[in-house]
Amino acid sequence: MQIDSGFFEDTRLDGLGFFVVVHFPGPLHEGNGEAQPLIDERASPEQREALFAIMSGEHSDEGTLFNIFSLIVTKMHDPIFAPITVEFDQEARTARLDIPGALQSDVEPIKNPVTGAPHRIRVVMPEGFEHLEGEVAAANIQSSGAIAFTTSGSHSTLAHVVQTPQGVAA
Repeated sequence: MQIDSGFFEDTRLDGLGFFVVVHFPGPLHEGNGEAQPLIDERASPEQREALFAIMSGEHSDEGTLFNIFSLIVTKMHDPIFAPITVEFDQEARTARLDIPGALQSDVEPIKNPVTGAPHRIRVVMPEGFEHLEGEVAAANIQSSGAIAFTTSGSHSTLAHVVQTPQGVAA
């Protein structure tokens, strides 16, 4: 998540990014996941505590993203504090994420296998807990932290979200 504008209690989080690399041995609802937070190195100690408080799910209503995350993750790896570079264009279905020593990802539109033309697939979930509307794309990911893996052409959904303790507001 890249925070355009936001806060936790009295702590402003504008312009900061935080991401979480996860691994689950089976379906998400079976839990036993492990996670590693990746936090913008520019975050002050107060901002870091605010981000950890958000990720803990303790301040979120039942059934919201961070609440569910707290229930299905059983192992939390030490966080990585690093510079974060994000480029994001939801309309074009492109994005780039670079967190040196931890995570790199390039996102591009899904392509028609015959013509090579970009496909546009929009997912609308009026009661979604991650987002309400997102653009489906393909991602190449290289994770080199505690949860190391590489993918090519995997699923990605790009979305602008307004996240509150009560869930997704927009």
